[in-house]
Amino acid sequence: MVRVSRGALVEYGLSVPPLALVFDFNPRTLSRTRTLTLRTQGTPGLRGAYDFALPTETPRVAQGVSVEPESFTLEILLDATDRMHEGDAVAATLGIQPELDTLRTLVEPKSQGPGGLQLLASLGLGSERAFQREQFASVLLFVWGGQVLPVFLTSVRVEETDFLPSLVAYRATVSLTLQVIEGNNPFYLREKARQLVGAAVNSGRLTADLLKGVL
Repeated sequence: MVRVSRGALVEYGLSVPPLALVFDFNPRTLSRTRTLTLRTQGTPGLRGAYDFALPTETPRVAQGVSVEPESFTLEILLDATDRMHEGDAVAATLGIQPELDTLRTLVEPKSQGPGGLQLLASLGLGSERAFQREQFASVLLFVWGGQVLPVFLTSVRVEETDFLPSLVAYRATVSLTLQVIEGNNPFYLREKARQLVGAAVNSGRLTADLLKGVL
């Protein structure tokens, strides 16, 4: 029996209403993507980069590099079947509509309201002229196992597969694309520290294996 973990997307801000989506998270696949663009100044006669021999010379091999933020693509299953069988009145009436509404609200632009509250920009509660409204994307926390990553939700694709007699969906597969917010924020700094610890553990394991082969 596969153990199912719980994942979540939580809006990090003073929002009305507070937004959070909790889901059973045990995907078959999760794609992580990061791209780098190297700049070698296009020096004639060199194939890709400058010459080097010693480790101390490697910083000049690529005189500049730009790194795109890491992104995730994953699929989650939203399913109200168990809750319906348990007699949950909300699930029996609304299926997974509350979860779908939460996703739609998470991805919609927000505007700053009184007291720092984040409100849906589409409600028109900002300035009078549309082009003067300040709109921004929600900062979300992607909770996955031991990781808590700050992200933007950049894409949502929903495939509804099963419906109640009222045509409200009670099961759907949702594809999400998340972009990690890399920078000076406590969640990303914690993740980088965790990453360094993991890399050190891996290096220690490989060193121990090499020593076993030599001794």
